[in-house]
Amino acid sequence: PQRNDSKSTADLMSRYVSKEMGYGVPKEGWRICLAHEFKEKRKPFQAKDVSLSNVLEHVGLGIRYLKWWYKKTQVEKKAPFIDMFGAQPLRQIYGAPLGGIGGGTITRGWRGEFCRWQLNPGMYHYKTVTANQFTVCLRRGGQTVYQQVLSVERPPTLQGWNWGYCGEYAFYHALYPRAWTVYHLPGQNVTLTCRQISPVIPHDYQDSSLPVAVFVWDIENKNDYALDVSIMFTMVNGSGHKDDKCGGHWNEPFHLEKEGEAVSGVLLHHCPTVNPYTLCIAAREQPDREVSHQTAFSPKGTCSSLWSDLITDGRLDSPTGSSPPTSKGEKVAAALAVSCSVPAQSRNTQEFCLAWDMPKITFGSREREHLRRYTRYFGTKGDVSPSLSHYTLSHYSQWEKRIDEWQRPILQDSSLPSWYKSALFNELYFVVDGGTVWTELPEDADVSGGVRSEDGGLPAQPAVVKEYGRFAYLEGQEYRMYNTYDVHFYASFALIMLWPKLALSVQYDIAGSVVNQEPTERLHLMSGRYSPVKAKNVVPHDVGDPDDEPWQRVNAYLIHDTADWKDLNLKFVLQVYRDYHLTQDSQYLRDMWPICQAVMESELKFDLDGDGLIENSGYADQTYDGWTVTGPSAYCGGLWLASLCAMCMMARLVDNEEKYRWYRDILDRGSAAFDKLLWNGKYYNYDSSGRDLSNSVMSDQCAGHWFLRASGLGEGDYQAFPKEKIQSALKSVFDLNVMSFAGGQMGAVNGMRPEGVPDRSSVQSDEVWIGVVYGLAATMIHEGMREEGMRTAEGCYRTVWERLGMAFQTPEAYCEKGIYRSLAYMRPLSVWAMQLALDTSKKD
Repeated sequence: PQRNDSKSTADLMSRYVSKEMGYGVPKEGWRICLAHEFKEKRKPFQAKDVSLSNVLEHVGLGIRYLKWWYKKTQVEKKAPFIDMFGAQPLRQIYGAPLGGIGGGTITRGWRGEFCRWQLNPGMYHYKTVTANQFTVCLRRGGQTVYQQVLSVERPPTLQGWNWGYCGEYAFYHALYPRAWTVYHLPGQNVTLTCRQISPVIPHDYQDSSLPVAVFVWDIENKNDYALDVSIMFTMVNGSGHKDDKCGGHWNEPFHLEKEGEAVSGVLLHHCPTVNPYTLCIAAREQPDREVSHQTAFSPKGTCSSLWSDLITDGRLDSPTGSSPPTSKGEKVAAALAVSCSVPAQSRNTQEFCLAWDMPKITFGSREREHLRRYTRYFGTKGDVSPSLSHYTLSHYSQWEKRIDEWQRPILQDSSLPSWYKSALFNELYFVVDGGTVWTELPEDADVSGGVRSEDGGLPAQPAVVKEYGRFAYLEGQEYRMYNTYDVHFYASFALIMLWPKLALSVQYDIAGSVVNQEPTERLHLMSGRYSPVKAKNVVPHDVGDPDDEPWQRVNAYLIHDTADWKDLNLKFVLQVYRDYHLTQDSQYLRDMWPICQAVMESELKFDLDGDGLIENSGYADQTYDGWTVTGPSAYCGGLWLASLCAMCMMARLVDNEEKYRWYRDILDRGSAAFDKLLWNGKYYNYDSSGRDLSNSVMSDQCAGHWFLRASGLGEGDYQAFPKEKIQSALKSVFDLNVMSFAGGQMGAVNGMRPEGVPDRSSVQSDEVWIGVVYGLAATMIHEGMREEGMRTAEGCYRTVWERLGMAFQTPEAYCEKGIYRSLAYMRPLSVWAMQLALDTSKKD
């Protein structure tokens, strides 16, 4: 039976003792009491978790990886793009990240701590900065009656502050891109609601790029007397990184008045040699509110002088002038306070902003400088924090109005379950917090890879890339490769539905790389053979590592030689047509048509016996690269047929009847061969090798059909798979991979034996991949199996967000027990494919 929605929130809220529900907190979202503790503690998958049979099969890979890892970490002193020996431990602490798209992110935990930092593009570090806090001071009749840091921590430093707020009186509620924390102040009859807002607004390519966040504090005074209330925001100059102590950092107060609005605050200039930036804490000046500051204090020792400064009169000293630069080994912090009066039985509001300005970035190689997208609107000099804060504090209410308009129809749809509404919006965090960069295209950049339109290539600067910039996000915070294409295939639904211009920009970048080649040979760790980094007319695995030079050097992934992959090219073709279907951008279709033809022709070499169906040998494809496959397979074979279908449609759209007939002929022959080789009467076999495990049930066997349905194809003339077979296959997956696994409560396992036990033949076959499950659920919804689809996806959401404490770090995979793999991963953005399926089935 399904768990009902109120029951699951009750689990996370069971320790909440107050009756107060805060001000303006929405009903839908992810809600948790600050005193909650997750009972289940999981471990990351590491080298030691590989089974003996798999170790024996991959002993060469293990030795080569170890040598490579040693050279990378010990000799070059760099971080490996995948670290099998240094996976992040599970910290069950994260909440919604701060900031817009591509300007760097600062993540706050659900208990309010500032704890995950990505200011250097694509490079994460996980430090909680203790002094970054909000503190409340209540005064009555000129006397301070209560002063408390709004944190449940009791840290060993800053002991002059009053720590240890009781978490049972507070809860956190996330509905990304906003989050609310409600603090009932025990014994004070006062409730504070902090609303956190980031400018993440669909179809907006200006404000969505801003590196800012707003904290709006609603103060409810339920007493019969007035109170003076001050809230103090403290921030360290830095991010908890070792360079916080490198010296030369300094702070200064500022005041900016324009267009009838005034803001005041403190600038924290952080001056390392690479990627310097300015942090800024600011508040809006309004009648009857006083803004005060402390330019600099040292965030160590007891720090009692700052505490006394606030407790004396509810405001800070507000010295003028800047602080001297720090000496080596020293840290510096700043504080900002806003005070106002709250009459008896009423409410008042205070508004703070946090901004960070790192306009020019270099990646790990330091070869070239890139400008972040927001510089187009605010300038590149690194002095725009005051105007960023001013703009933010005077525009955030319009952002909220637009966020409401976007989310409201879904939130108010009573036919959708609550968990789904939370999953849909909260999983979007990764668009911002995927090590995301969004940069301007340099004047001299050539996206085309040097092959011009007239030679079957692209324009050097396609209009969409020139106008909307370049976009890249990581495969995962721990799998450090930008725009990993086989995973983007799943995640791209969020972009094409919400920021379609960014999705198209990524496609142009990939297309330019397709026609290019990089003949330099390198060792591929799986095969132990040397082969070129990148072959011609093959889609790259990724566009590079942020610790190197992305876009310049693609294919950071050096485990496999991606020239052998069957699926990357097919996924390119399927995305081109889906994107055209959803945007109706005919220029894009014309630009991509020759590239699609080139990759399809390079794919035909895998049709070894001329039956119209490509074959595999060795590893299935890029996505399931740990799972051996022989002969035509359900996954790749299905993607191939779907791509032929898309090519037929595109040939018609560009009026090329000859190509239409050519692809149609291959499609007809391929479909017959696919049916004959793989259909077993109930579902498509994993592969056609006839070995023991070839009849495993693969949860993702209908991926090709899913993309056809998402593109308005898959029926009538443009159908690659018979409807009744797809429905039978989906029913088998639901009965076996979903309901016969973990009591039907954990989503769909990748591989299941027909007798109802997981396929344990590889590292990946007995895992659940959350992003694959959301795609599977979308396929079910397209096929009229809405209830099964929802049931399938619900298991994943509840496992990740309610049981395992992995909110805002949804992993690539988990097993039924014990381990998970690759936290904060790109693929779960595919939950937006479910929304597309729901929208489409409504229209139908």
